[in-house]
Amino acid sequence: LYRATSSEGTNTPAVLDWCVGIAVDEEAHSVYWTQKGPSKGNLGRIYRMGLEMRQGESVESRTDVECLIDGLPEPIDLEFDHATRTLYWTDRGDPPRGNTVNSVNLSSAPVDKLEPKILVRKLHEGIGIALDTKNKRMFFGDLGGSLYSANFDGTCKYTIVADVGGAITGVAYAG
Repeated sequence: LYRATSSEGTNTPAVLDWCVGIAVDEEAHSVYWTQKGPSKGNLGRIYRMGLEMRQGESVESRTDVECLIDGLPEPIDLEFDHATRTLYWTDRGDPPRGNTVNSVNLSSAPVDKLEPKILVRKLHEGIGIALDTKNKRMFFGDLGGSLYSANFDGTCKYTIVADVGGAITGVAYAG
């Protein structure tokens, strides 16, 4: 996808450049991704760009890459709800803004005024997320080995499975 020049000014990969989660908005022909940044660094970011590269541009010279949100603890997986134009993501960084499930409505404000919301707290390094848009609920896991569900607004958090004996690193929902 996109890799910014490392902080040293070289083209060698830097921890800030690692893409972790990805979501596609097929209707708007956009792709979103997280770059978690260093552990305990609060340098995580969420980006957006078009699915198609503009004519005459290259990977290195794309002009449609936007940083939507920066300064996040460690954003990991993300999902997109087309009906409400809302992006949801897990963050495995430190509290108070990490170990959470978050959302931001992308139709509510210009990119420079987006206001993320913390929906669920107290995860053990939240990592996977999947949406059930029909029933307006989400499923998410953590590296502590638990699987949860909650309503889109974060209410009614329910532990589906507690400590499976290993990390849950991804979640998928087929409804």
